[in-house]
Amino acid sequence: MKRIEIVRKKLTELSGERGVTAGDLAESLGLSRANVSSDLNRLCEEEKAEKSGSKPVYYRPAGVLPPQSAESALDAFVRENRSLYHCVEQAKAAVLYPPNGMHLLIFGETGVGKSMFAELIYQYAREKECVGRDAPFIVFNCADYANNPQLLVSQLMGTKKGAYTGADTDRPGLLEKADGGFLFLDEVHRLPPQGQEMLFTFIDRGVYRRLGEADLERRAKVLLLCATTEDPDSTLLKTFVRRIPMIIKIPSLSERSMEERLNLISGFFRKESMRLNKPISVSVNSMRSLLSYHCPNNVGQLRNDIQIICAKAYSDLVSGKKEDLRIVSFDLPSYIKEGLYLETTHRQIWNRFIGINKRYCVFDSGSKELLFRNNEDAENIYEMIDTRMQELKGIGADEEEISRQIDKEIHLYFEKYTELSSHPQDFSSITNLVGAEIVQTVDRILAHAEEKLERSFGNNIRYGMAVHIYNSVNRVKRGRRIVNPQLNVIRKEHDAEFTVALESLKLVDREFDITMPIDEAGFLAVFLCLDHPMAGERNERIQVIVIAHGVSTATSMAGAANRLLGMDCVAGIDASLDENPQKVYTGLKEYLLGRPRKSDLLLLVDMGSLTDFSTALENELGIHVKTIPLVSTLHVIEAGRKAALGYPLDYVYHETLSVNDLLSETDPLAPNKGQLPKLFILTVCTTGEGSAQVIKNILDSQLDYHNSLCETVALKLVEEESISSRLDSISRIGKILCVVSSFSIDLAVPHFDLADVFDRKAVPEIQSLIDTENTFEEIGRTLSNMLKNLNSKNIFNDIREVIQEIESRTQRRLLTDSLIGVLCHVGCLIDRLIGNITIEEFPDRDAYIKNNREIFEIIKASCGRLEQKFKVLIPDDEICYIASFFAAENCVSPA
Repeated sequence: MKRIEIVRKKLTELSGERGVTAGDLAESLGLSRANVSSDLNRLCEEEKAEKSGSKPVYYRPAGVLPPQSAESALDAFVRENRSLYHCVEQAKAAVLYPPNGMHLLIFGETGVGKSMFAELIYQYAREKECVGRDAPFIVFNCADYANNPQLLVSQLMGTKKGAYTGADTDRPGLLEKADGGFLFLDEVHRLPPQGQEMLFTFIDRGVYRRLGEADLERRAKVLLLCATTEDPDSTLLKTFVRRIPMIIKIPSLSERSMEERLNLISGFFRKESMRLNKPISVSVNSMRSLLSYHCPNNVGQLRNDIQIICAKAYSDLVSGKKEDLRIVSFDLPSYIKEGLYLETTHRQIWNRFIGINKRYCVFDSGSKELLFRNNEDAENIYEMIDTRMQELKGIGADEEEISRQIDKEIHLYFEKYTELSSHPQDFSSITNLVGAEIVQTVDRILAHAEEKLERSFGNNIRYGMAVHIYNSVNRVKRGRRIVNPQLNVIRKEHDAEFTVALESLKLVDREFDITMPIDEAGFLAVFLCLDHPMAGERNERIQVIVIAHGVSTATSMAGAANRLLGMDCVAGIDASLDENPQKVYTGLKEYLLGRPRKSDLLLLVDMGSLTDFSTALENELGIHVKTIPLVSTLHVIEAGRKAALGYPLDYVYHETLSVNDLLSETDPLAPNKGQLPKLFILTVCTTGEGSAQVIKNILDSQLDYHNSLCETVALKLVEEESISSRLDSISRIGKILCVVSSFSIDLAVPHFDLADVFDRKAVPEIQSLIDTENTFEEIGRTLSNMLKNLNSKNIFNDIREVIQEIESRTQRRLLTDSLIGVLCHVGCLIDRLIGNITIEEFPDRDAYIKNNREIFEIIKASCGRLEQKFKVLIPDDEICYIASFFAAENCVSPA
């Protein structure tokens, strides 16, 4: 008997209600866990076994239901794909929609995973017992029969014997084969109008006729899943789209977060590891390339590219060119390697996912963790400098630009350590992280520096320096170079700190029996500058100035932006139409010279020679200047808001330019593109913006804002500013979702303590708030496709208020998928009542009302508001359907 059959037999013997782990199975068989895990995964691929849960994963023979508390397939999927949260919630609502579910239309670009998502929906329906465990899942590609309507009818509806020449037997169609399950119509946009109309009767009434049958109606209970790469409104009949009301848009790969792309890449590599039964080592530069390269055919192309890369690595292994399955950037096709030089996403990868000192990521089918090889030290600055310099040279940057960018990276690196390490809990673990010897050495260095420089240093400097020196010592011990390209600049600008740093190197040399290069003194000197009163001048906020022709044109736009934002963050300079441009330039320069501090400048101008001021200002004043022409009030608001939040010049410039996308936006399927955020999370402190900005940085790195639907804003509140006026200003721009602060604020939104965000405890709750609001956005768009007699904008908020009232009175809070279902249900109900469409009877209505009298009366009373506003009468049958959404299994008790 083969090993895999032995594993399968033992799985059947040992699997209880929950299942059995690979480790337990391997122990009982006396086999290697890796081999057993490989066999189990192969059995799952062949649908002879199933698995559930994570850490540990439980396996069971196919057909054995997991316990009800097990995570559903869709829940597991969305955990790794946060941008598809609202897609999953829509799918759940459609599957659970009473009495038989709701037909779905899935659309998105080629390769985004529509077919896979359809299979997940089918699996979810089986898990929730909405269909039988053996319910069919039939796939039909509409493109195969796009030009032959008669053959299309034959395939879908079936054929009666004698219907045409050659039809010598009765033949069932796909609807009959899919009875009790799902029919997946792929490429439904290739279905001709006649083909779409053929499905109308079945969608409306659940009946159909075989080709050649005139007097017999057949029934089938089938949920249709349709998929298309085209805009449904332009390629499908409106009457067809109306009959499939739940429309789900799958985002493209470029619209998903870097974290999701990492999850996809990791999953594909693990699948290849399972196929080859060997771990796969992938160099960090290869990972960066895969995370960043242009992938026009989305997830499908990403999967295929990884398969090709792994195939080449396997070929090198079996031919003896390599000793293991290892992938380095040299092995990658040129179009993938180009991803290594995409600056913005490259930095995101460094800071958030992989780190900059790792050499290989190791993927093993037996582990879901992202493993690293040669990662004995924490993130350090040296590889960052090397890679950043190569990157800048690769795009043709001159020496001055390279020097400026490296200087910025160095300071960002040190500030990140010192700012994010100021929390006591982070500091308490420093000895465990770097060892007692390092901490003691840093304490001696700082004591010496305090005496020489006559100032004290906080725990944040102690923490950051400890991590840095730990990295440096390990690097020198491994014989690797330390290079500081800014050494001469640091020595000139910070002579006193540099001298102390040189003396400190001798202490490090003595303690660890090594020889530190002089370049390291430059890095230590930067740490010693961070607590200096002048250190903050580098991060002075940029200035935003509007210059426009006309009486009060510029000052009016600047004033409107300042009033709307509730802060003085934009200046306006008016220029008459006949005024000499040189005079305008002189006035602008005098204004800038009169400012107490120099800072970068964003100019917003209307036209003409005003656009040429930036070069002259940079040369004369030594500041960086960006100019945006054709200014509008919306540009001014966006620029002022971003500048007030402390963003650097390049970022504010590009974000303000994106307003042009908003002004020309015509695509209704991308409603958030280029828009200002609708939701705001506030981080507030009273002593300055430092801690509030740190909290913002943490949230920005942890939260999915759903394509700029939400933004976190760091606020400082000083005595002369009214907190209520600041909050009012933000409320006029959008909705305040929650507040993170160490003190109470009189605002009816959720509040979170600073410590809970530092500990990451509050992050899931805040993400849930954002996800819920994003779901409501999607429901509103879904309703617009479902309603025939109403405007969804006029009804959605009314229904939402009624549901919230019911939740409050019943003390039951609906789960998200149930909430989506009831919102869609009530919207369609009122639309049907206005259109005088017959309402379906509720099974055993009187008995249900008798057994659920209290909740029935609450819902009936709350729905009275909808009856009064829309001039309809909601029958008791529908009150019962609404009440069924509030069953205990669909709700959680409010906190």
